[in-house]
Amino acid sequence: MASTAGLEIRDASVLALVADGEGVVRARADAAGADLAVTAVKAVERVMAEATGAVALGVATPNPEAPAAALAIEAIAAHFPDLFRSRTAIGSGTAGAIAEGWVGAARGAGDFAYFAVAEHAMAGIIRDGRPVTGAHGRAPAVAWLSLNPVEREDYRRSGCLDAEVAGVGIVRRLIWRIKAGDKSNVQNLVKGDLTAITVNLVLDAARAGDGVSISVMRDTAKYLGMAAANLVALGDPELLVLGGIMALATDLLLEPIRTELNRRLPASMAGALTIATASIGAEAAALGAARHVFPST
Repeated sequence: MASTAGLEIRDASVLALVADGEGVVRARADAAGADLAVTAVKAVERVMAEATGAVALGVATPNPEAPAAALAIEAIAAHFPDLFRSRTAIGSGTAGAIAEGWVGAARGAGDFAYFAVAEHAMAGIIRDGRPVTGAHGRAPAVAWLSLNPVEREDYRRSGCLDAEVAGVGIVRRLIWRIKAGDKSNVQNLVKGDLTAITVNLVLDAARAGDGVSISVMRDTAKYLGMAAANLVALGDPELLVLGGIMALATDLLLEPIRTELNRRLPASMAGALTIATASIGAEAAALGAARHVFPST
């Protein structure tokens, strides 16, 4: 059975894998390093050695134009010219959508949207079974959705939605609240070292009843719901698949997001929409990249 390799290049790490035509992962390598180019090449070499016979390599990344990612893509093209024939990466959101439509929560759906938040906010739109990426391959760039009328430096760097709901943004908003004088149990958990706060600590504190963490997650859910409503309004999908933190923290986020969708969409559009949580997890983008280059015959 034919197999292909997929690679996701993240901010400071990579995930490489080899998958067969049924979507079964035959080899997998997580790696982190200061030099993403070297790290990416070694990770691909590792999975290719473990699961021989891959006929193509697909690459995904949240932002192909980020300097470190661009250098890693160049290195992959130089080291694997016969496998990485496209020489270009697709967006991690688009790759995640491809994966969910292949073997995940959107299997069998022809028109659906995928929306996920992890290190970054990302999305993918599948129409008639094909990804929609725009004139320059950048769509749908949901990280840049403008959901707040104020102008901030972090909005200009990474986009309004990304600054508010990606992992760093959630932590940043909790830290702002603590510095403003709000009392949170998270501060005690990290013994006053605010740099040690993680998204998981915020989530756990919200589940445990920490008022500041609950407030931060409510604001997060509002932003996520607004962004999801915009995505649905533009694409009119039959299905919306929520991934990343939204799939991991359904107890905190799913109902508030659903409420926001119902508030901001026409009743007919909201009523016709099916919402599902992603089923693949952290491998989605790498798996989708592998599927994207799978031979059509």
